[in-house]
Amino acid sequence: MSIQKPIKHYLQFSDFTLAEYEYVIERAHLIKRKFKNYEIYHPLIDRTLVMVFEKNSTRTRLSFEAGMHQLGGAAIYLNTRDSQLGRGEPVEDAGQVMSRMCDIIMVRTFGQDIIERFAANSRVPVINGLTNEHHPCQVFADIFTYYEHRGPIAGKTVAWIGDANNMLYSWLQAAEVFGFHVNVSTPKGYDMDMSLVSTDRYTFFANPSDACEGAHLVNTDVWTSMGYEAENAARIAAFDGWIVDAAKMARAAPDALFMHCLPAHRGEEVAAEVIDGPQSVVWDEAENRLHIQKALIEYLLLGRLDSKE
Repeated sequence: MSIQKPIKHYLQFSDFTLAEYEYVIERAHLIKRKFKNYEIYHPLIDRTLVMVFEKNSTRTRLSFEAGMHQLGGAAIYLNTRDSQLGRGEPVEDAGQVMSRMCDIIMVRTFGQDIIERFAANSRVPVINGLTNEHHPCQVFADIFTYYEHRGPIAGKTVAWIGDANNMLYSWLQAAEVFGFHVNVSTPKGYDMDMSLVSTDRYTFFANPSDACEGAHLVNTDVWTSMGYEAENAARIAAFDGWIVDAAKMARAAPDALFMHCLPAHRGEEVAAEVIDGPQSVVWDEAENRLHIQKALIEYLLLGRLDSKE
């Protein structure tokens, strides 16, 4: 039996409480088990997810679209080039119209202000599939993956090696919610935007190897994120030495995991021996986008359910 709740969006990691995260993680475990056992689970029959893409994607589209179908609903893909948003329709108008025709909306766009304006004009829940500032679904899937392999992440240390990007800002919000610490190492000139940092649960290291010392999870991302391709040559030069290699992993805790949200460039931000090595859980991490987002959609639409359902 579901408990009715007011409309709730998921626009950045801090939007949920620890209790909400723990509930959705519990549901994701159950939903994943059903998926692996080929059990039909259709709680969202006749529900529709609209996916709005301004930025290209592999994992985001596949996980949301497949996930919605697996929950018994339907998913509609909209690229801004193929919709009126690409012809200058105000974001506010798009939010009004789309939310009258579906049950939930995922938006993958550029500035966080775009999705905030869209959600303010939506009658249904809106999920952030990625913005320049935040990538909450990916970090949620990463934490779920850590839970699967090592248990609760509270009190642990996560090393972030590389660009100060949307992933890092979501990890910092997650540290505040879950109670862990982040060791941050970014090259000079690619420092954190402190207006996006609202926690003191981090330590900055000028030397990326030092940031890995004792870490329970080592995490990185491509050096040139979408939208910054023109800076690629300069970034490759600036990030020299920030590759996550075997020497850096050796400084982490003996049972440390390695994660990367993908796509990865072997030989740049991560060595092949690390991403393809025994400490890497990147393929579980990628798959878990599907399971955690199914649980997230279920929660946003149906609220809390009996754990046996």
